[in-house]
Amino acid sequence: MSAQKSLDVAQQAEQLYHQRLQNQLEQSDPEKFVAIEPVSGDYFLGQTLSEAIAAARRAHPQRLVHAVRVGHKTAVHLGGVTP
Repeated sequence: MSAQKSLDVAQQAEQLYHQRLQNQLEQSDPEKFVAIEPVSGDYFLGQTLSEAIAAARRAHPQRLVHAVRVGHKTAVHLGGVTP
């Protein structure tokens, strides 16, 4: 799997999130994780990142997905506190 393909999937999924899902999910499912499969447009919610990814893989085992945390810029935050 190429790095470019992974980047393409991430960009497509982010676009779907911002255009179709963000407003709805920030109202209905804040703080949950969402895994997006951009070819189908399917998305999968979970209380944890693992739950969302597992649901996406069950539905689309051969496809890449991209995950974000609803209401956040990224799925996980690493490191300390930023000023």
